[in-house]
Amino acid sequence: MNREDTINLSKGKIFMTEFNSKIKTIEWVDNYSKMVDQTLVPYEFKYVNITTGDEMFDAIKTMIVRGAPAIGVAGAHGVVLYAQELAKENLSRDEFVSKLLEKSDYMASARPTAVNLMWAVKKQKEIIENSTSDIAGIVEELKQNGIKLEKEDVEINKKIGDYGAEVVPEGATILTHCNAGALATVGYGTALGVVRSAFAKDPTIQVFADETRPRQQGARITTLELTMDGIPTTLITDGMCSYFMKKGMIDMVVVGADRIAANGDTANKIGTYTVAIAAKYHNVPFYIAAPLSTIDRSIKSGDEIVIEERSREEVTHINGKIICAPEVNVINPGFDVTPHELITGIITEKGILRPDYNKSIAEAFEKERVLL
Repeated sequence: MNREDTINLSKGKIFMTEFNSKIKTIEWVDNYSKMVDQTLVPYEFKYVNITTGDEMFDAIKTMIVRGAPAIGVAGAHGVVLYAQELAKENLSRDEFVSKLLEKSDYMASARPTAVNLMWAVKKQKEIIENSTSDIAGIVEELKQNGIKLEKEDVEINKKIGDYGAEVVPEGATILTHCNAGALATVGYGTALGVVRSAFAKDPTIQVFADETRPRQQGARITTLELTMDGIPTTLITDGMCSYFMKKGMIDMVVVGADRIAANGDTANKIGTYTVAIAAKYHNVPFYIAAPLSTIDRSIKSGDEIVIEERSREEVTHINGKIICAPEVNVINPGFDVTPHELITGIITEKGILRPDYNKSIAEAFEKERVLL
């Protein structure tokens, strides 16, 4: 793994031509995957080249790449990297396929909650299992499919943004939680795609961004993305949302998603459930913005979603410095599940899904199947 194209942001010197909504978070280049190292934002902006399957697994695990759609594309690229490695070994075609399927399953296990990872790896496995090509041909088919998924992501996000903009009131203040922007996707964003599309039509739109403890993706990434795009943004701590809702300063909430059950229950970054409860109490519309690939119809409700437990150091340390008693006990779930009853609508590339979600989700997938 090697890094290149460094831009130093630590002294507040921002490069609009390099960091904006048109950025590609992850891209296949020649025979490797190039991505933004998101562990360094906003202090530095670096691209890192991922050249092996194991490097990709670690990049996903350590959140060099993050955000459900971006993780999905990373997983697809990771399968290609494993395929390229195995193709250099002296294997029969059957041995190659068998080992690559094992490696693909391993790649899909890098993070347990974001279903886009499993979805994209499954798409690659379908090629492995159904291809009639030789080893070199399979590698090329996987590469082309990874590039296809990468390109489709940006198109999907722009459709999500356009549908979402239709429900944004004039002059609205939108609350976001975590980062569902360009850096959580290949480009443009889901929740922030809605913000961008709405702002393009109405420049009086503004955003309140939750900081999103413990990794502070809202503070580190969302505020940077939006200010670079010239969208007025106010940073607040996670515990402040109900205060501003009571004062009538929040008109709607738009967040992303890591997995959506068949009934509409939605897993997203920890703290989202709290925001949804506050929004319901204060009659503030609460929307999810996510592609259909984030919907996992194999599970009936959010009770079946596996919640990732992350390291205690994410809570006890900020920028490498401990902020609490060293011996204190820590529980650090990365996500929570918002019940479907709290969700006003799910904004997808096929339109806005409304309750009853069991019905509207099933209908959306049926339309997708017919189109295919």
